[in-house]
Parts: sequence; structure tokens; C-alpha cells
Amino acid sequence: MYYSTGNYEAFARPRKPERSDRASAWFVGAGLASMSSALFMIRDGQLPGERITILERLPLPGGALDGIKKPAKGFVIRGGREMEDHMECLWDAFRTVPSLEIEGASVLDEFFWLNKDDPNFSLCRVTEQQGQDAHTNNLFGLNDTAQKDIVRIFLATREEMERKRIDEVFSKDFLESNFWLYWRTMFAFEEWHSALEMKLYLHRFVHHIGGLPDLSALKFTKYNQYESLVLPMYRWLLDQGVTFHFDTQVTDIDFAIDGDEPDASKRATRIHWVQDGVEGGVDLGDDDLVLATIGGLTENSNEGDQHTPAKLDESPAAGWALWQNIAAKHSSFGRPEVFCGDIAKTKWESATVTTLDERIPEYIRRIAKRDPFSGRVVTGGIVTARDSAWLMSWTVNRQPHFKQQPADQIVVWVYGLFVDVPGDYTGKTLQESTGEEITREWLYHLGVPVEEIDGLAAEAASCVPVMMPYVTSFFMPREAGDRPAVVPAGAQNFAFIGQFAETTRDCIFTTEYSVRTGMEAAYQLLGVDRGVPEVFGSTYDVRWLLNATSRLRDGAEVGLPGPKFLRERLFAKLDGTQIGELLTDYALIPERGATTKRERSDDAVE
Repeated sequence: MYYSTGNYEAFARPRKPERSDRASAWFVGAGLASMSSALFMIRDGQLPGERITILERLPLPGGALDGIKKPAKGFVIRGGREMEDHMECLWDAFRTVPSLEIEGASVLDEFFWLNKDDPNFSLCRVTEQQGQDAHTNNLFGLNDTAQKDIVRIFLATREEMERKRIDEVFSKDFLESNFWLYWRTMFAFEEWHSALEMKLYLHRFVHHIGGLPDLSALKFTKYNQYESLVLPMYRWLLDQGVTFHFDTQVTDIDFAIDGDEPDASKRATRIHWVQDGVEGGVDLGDDDLVLATIGGLTENSNEGDQHTPAKLDESPAAGWALWQNIAAKHSSFGRPEVFCGDIAKTKWESATVTTLDERIPEYIRRIAKRDPFSGRVVTGGIVTARDSAWLMSWTVNRQPHFKQQPADQIVVWVYGLFVDVPGDYTGKTLQESTGEEITREWLYHLGVPVEEIDGLAAEAASCVPVMMPYVTSFFMPREAGDRPAVVPAGAQNFAFIGQFAETTRDCIFTTEYSVRTGMEAAYQLLGVDRGVPEVFGSTYDVRWLLNATSRLRDGAEVGLPGPKFLRERLFAKLDGTQIGELLTDYALIPERGATTKRERSDDAVE
């Protein structure tokens, strides 16, 4: 397997790999990683869909990509997915999947047209004092110390960041900035999370630094992620003959391993499962391929309801137990306890609020500055109440968010990073709150008059809270070897996929990471002779780096040290040069002579 960029590899059709004539594939888990990997096996590996089986513990596909209406509870979305134009593997997959909305179009076509016609951006990213615009004015507020922190981490090696926490490498100045407020609430980072993952995020999304304050970097689907992404792919796979076995929990995988060395030959020999309470399994030959999703951010999720808090379920979790069983068999299979061993640091809670009449949407309208019933972008991503004790954020995506949603209802997603801190209005922690109490706290920060809050929470909305013990487990500080390679050294017929498999340069908690691991696994195991799309290279592009530098300084010119006459001589040397033009274009040095600031739309840097 190799990586590539450009249209030559992107548009080429690989020849059928020799192994595809005799291989079959078994997938553990029916999340996005497995389904996209099956797609690549069928499309690029030309493996017949009839020889692919996907085993799933839950009664439906999608994994963490959910969106459902629960009887007697209402609509439930555990989380949302923020996407962007340079998720190369994701869009490579969805260019093949037919849209369920537009005849003759792909899911990628549908998504592309939607976000061209209705681009995403926020008109109020941060509030304070009960729904008042905090007027952060799209500024990062990074002083010199905080800017130096970012540069130092950006230039550090991966090894220097291993096993370190964010608050061990960033100063108090950085952690008190608008940048950190935008960043942590958008990506769900805590101060005790991995400095290495923070570094990877900075590199991966440096081209979106400018779109961070108003969320214009983001793109969203028309409906919830299940109906817009999972269901079209699931139906396509069924049409190709793929078999899904739901309510089937894989408990272990056996391996034949020739020694303890990292590159020792390893072959999966049997899958063990429990289906309808009955133990079963399948023996595997040399060309029976196994692709296992390990770990899981939504394992042991627990739903409450309007009158019942969600519970923290710390019992053994199936996805983690499977990885622990596998990891015990060889040192190259990772160390799951690094990620699942401290629930207090990996849990948080979200809630889905459904408004039932026109009263609450009016308050949404005041903050979003848009009509929530328009069918177009509403909040443009999350709105964060920065003075919330829970550090609460909430969002209203395009409505309806569900196809079966009544026209007079609005579905709102709410979450809090601090689940164990008493609320500002209710005095209760997020973890111990019912759906109605969470709605009260949200309405308080929405700016609803205090005397109206309890009545509206009880009569004008329903709320389903969800506690997720492992939702940020992949952010825990780690080092090389904690996650297994997608295809470990010496592996003959198996791969690990999903958020806890290791692949180069990309960062987790994204749909792209799931699809990338699935694509890499399919290409390696079948021997597909086509490049896997490289992670977008903005971190190596001087234009994006200069643009990010300017935005991180809130447009301020770089203050060069030394006497004024030396600065003037330097600027004179740069006048009329390509370097001088670039630095001037991004407002890092003043205009001088013939060198004036130009718009950069010609090279896609806005």
C-alpha cells in the first residue's frame, strides 16, 4: 500500500487483485469503518459482495453514526459530525454511494450541492450572561506567550508529545484564550487530554484556522448522520450482496502466532461470537480475511428520558473486552487500558432536545439570527455559553433533522464538557440531571426569563440525555504502540480498523479517520494497486501556514526585533520579491512600494 495525491491516481481504476479470486471477508462491527472498507473491497478490490459478512452486536448499522426516533422518548442523536472538503478517503467512498434524495446523484454530489447552495457559518459562536452575544468578534485573543506555545508544539516531534497532557505543554495564557475556547468546545478536548493528538489536529486542520471562530470551515449533511450517510451506504452494500448479521457479539479472535517478535508471522484462525444467546463462530483459512473494529467511543452508552437521568454504565463493555482479549495475545495488538482505564476522564454527556411549539424556537432565532424553520443553516455549528458551569454548547442543524420530524418541531443537540459540576440554574450536575432539568439549564443560557423556564422545560420540549463513558477515550495521552497498526507487521489475513487503529498523520474523532483505516486495511489485505489518498498536505504548504499565522495573530503584523532602520532595510530587500508579496498578502509585514496586499482566491486560500 502507498499514498498518493492528484487526479492520476484518483481517477484510475485498479486492476483486480489476484487474492480477490479466492478471498472472503469478515468484518467485526457495522460502523463506518467496516462499511466503507467493504465498499473499497467491492469497488477497488473487485471482491464479490456475496463473500463479505459483517457482524454487529447492535440491531442496526452505523455504530457511533446514529440518529433515531425512540418510542416514548423521542428523537435521539448522541453526537454530530463536523466535516470538511479535504476528507479525502470519505469523499472517495461516498462518490460511489447513490443518494437517496436525488435521482442519478451520489451522496457526495448531494452533499457538495447542498453546501454550495447553503454554506455554513455562525453568526453567534459564543454567548454569556444568559444568551447575550459575547462579542468574541472572531478573534483568537492569543498573546505572545500563547502564540509561542502553538509554534513550539507545532514544531515539536511526535515523540516529544507522547504521554503528555495538554496542560503540561500549553501555558495558562493559552488556556485562557478564545482560541482554546473555540477549539476545546468544537473538538471536545479537555486540558488533561493528549498533547500529541492536539499537535496532530493542529497539523491536520491548519488550513481551517481562519474558519475556526465562525465555523465556516465546517460542512454538514442535510439530515442526521444516520439518514444522510449510514443508510445510503448500507443499502448500497445490501445491493452488492453483502450479508449483515445483527445482534451478534464477537467476543474473541484466535490467532496462530510464530513467536514474540513484533514482525512475527500472525494469522487469524477463528472468530468467536454469541448470537441470540448461543455461542458460535467460524474457522478461518489463509484467505478468510478479518477486519475488526476495536474499542468504541459509544460503548455502554445509556439513555435517560424527560424524567430520568442517564446512568453511567461502568460494567464491562463489549468492544473494549474484545480488544482486551485480542491484545493479550501479542504485544503488537495495542494497549487498550491506556484508553478505557479512566472513565472519569473520558466521559461526557449529550442531550437531544425537541421543541414542541413555537415558544422556544423564538429564543433560538434571537441567538442564531436566522429562522430555525427555514430549512437552511441555523446556528452554523455549536453555540457555546462560555460562562456555563457545564461549559455547555448547543447546535441546531438544518431542519428537519429527521425525515419523520413534524414541521413545527426543532431538534437541538446539547452537550457539556464538565459533567460533574453543579449547573448555574438547576444546581445539579449534568450527570445527575433528567432531560427536563437539562432543558431548564439550556433555557437559562438561552436567555429565557427565569420565571418562564420551568414551564417551558415541562410543556414546550422533550429531552433525551445520553451518558457516554468512553466518548473521548481516544484523546487520552498515549505513545507509540498503544494503538495497533491497521495491518500489524507479519499479519497475513487480518487488520484493525476504526478510531483505535494507528495510521499516519491523520487525527481521530472524525469520519475521515474511520474511512481511512478501512481503506488502508482493504488495500493492504487484498493488494489493491492504487494509492490511498494522502492526508491533505496543508501543513507543508507555505500559503496555508502564512494564512494561519496571520489569523492566529488576529491580523496583526509581525513585530520584528531590532532598530527601525534595520527593519526598513529588510522590508526594502523584500519589496518586489515573491517572498515579500506573500508576507504582504497575509498582512504579516506592511505594504511597501510596489508590494501591496492582494486577494488570495487564485490559490484557494481565503
